[in-house]
Amino acid sequence: MTSVAPSARVDLHLHTTASDGILPPEELVQAAHAAGLAAIAVTDHDTLEGVEAAKAAATPLGIRVIPGVELSVFHDGREIHMLALHISRPEAINVRLRRFRETRQLRAEEIVRKLNALGVPLPLESVMLQAGDAAVGRPHVARAMVSHGMVRDNHEAFDRYLGFGRQAYVAKERVTAQDAIEIAHEAGGVAFWAHPGNSGKRAELEKLRDLGMDGVEVRHPSHSSEDILRLSTLVDFLQMLPSGGSDWHGTRDGPRQIGNMNVPIEWLERQDERVASRAASGVAK
Repeated sequence: MTSVAPSARVDLHLHTTASDGILPPEELVQAAHAAGLAAIAVTDHDTLEGVEAAKAAATPLGIRVIPGVELSVFHDGREIHMLALHISRPEAINVRLRRFRETRQLRAEEIVRKLNALGVPLPLESVMLQAGDAAVGRPHVARAMVSHGMVRDNHEAFDRYLGFGRQAYVAKERVTAQDAIEIAHEAGGVAFWAHPGNSGKRAELEKLRDLGMDGVEVRHPSHSSEDILRLSTLVDFLQMLPSGGSDWHGTRDGPRQIGNMNVPIEWLERQDERVASRAASGVAK
């Protein structure tokens, strides 16, 4: 592997049109190059479909692409997100990811039925047009509503209809944190609690660590400076791995911009060491 300067930066949480991002993988890579990043992780929801195209575009530019996926899971009665990074055996989890995408389709259909019952005549076809070949999600429903003039923007769609507890909200299929951790490990990767925010306290991190979770997304646009300091301290104390990323979906406004979390490449190198050590020991967790 080509040596990289210790000052190099990475972004380990990014989305493409393979799920709910608005840029195809090739354009995401171009944006990473423009931002001066040495490495990125493609972490679409429930799919790895954007990874190979991103790798092909990144190789001539000298950018490393880490295969990843973001999973929605239920833990202690609430939804959290987890990132499986450094996936090297996608064939081990493709069947489960396909099932997750199928349930996303069923969820979108139920959301549209609820909207129609509320007098919002959104056609399912418009949602699927927004999604294309991607793993369909609520952002696609919101974009379809905007395109029909039913709401002003995505924020209004979520605030009035699609957000948790709103009239057209539909819960996701329940996947446990243990399931997500096992998916990451079976695929040769490592598991991280994504953007825990104020919930990322010692007791919660210890519970997930004991289930096999490898690390925590310390740097994220939703985190306050206090969150970042607390999580960084806890990760070191609990001998877990740090990670970080912008959670960029391709928009040019707002706090989520590619590379803006200034994640040091040293964090990626620590992750590499964990992956290599686990592979050398021949264990999946």
